Amino acid sequence: MSSLDLLILLIFSFLALLTYELVKVWTERNALRSRMEQIAIEYANELFERWREEEMEYQKKQIEEMLRREMELKVSGYLRQKKSEIREDTIKRCGAVVTGKLAEHLIPYLPEFRYNPRDARFIGASIDFIIFDRLSEGNLRKIFFVEIKTGKAPKLNERERQIREIVEKKMVYWEMIHERI
Repeated sequence: MSSLDLLILLIFSFLALLTYELVKVWTERNALRSRMEQIAIEYANELFERWREEEMEYQKKQIEEMLRREMELKVSGYLRQKKSEIREDTIKRCGAVVTGKLAEHLIPYLPEFRYNPRDARFIGASIDFIIFDRLSEGNLRKIFFVEIKTGKAPKLNERERQIREIVEKKMVYWEMIHERI
């Protein structure tokens, strides 16, 4: 074997060893990247769950306080007008109102809600929610006007019907108002 053959053999051996080391480093890099992505996803999920629990607790307290105040006002007024007849009627109606208000506030956190709760903005009057579909992901696809109804025979009131008709006729526009103060 000549010195040239030996040199070529050494070069090929060195290249093979270098290739092996590069493949090993590349494989380790990919494994680290996968692990980092997994950790990031786990951390994001943990943060989301923590936020969701805190948000649900906050919404629950808000609803309880609002319902408490509303019930105190309604009950005291009705009781002054007509005693037993109004008491019975109030109990029936308040149950439906409470259920409806609870449903309106809690529906974004229920599994049946098909949108990300972070994309839902509660309005409460005329319509219940505006959904900015996938805005929280930075990729807004559509905007939905959502009305929540509970009970056996849900019906829209006149204002809600007018809003639905305007949306269906595509008479919804964007306007920006800018005031320099």
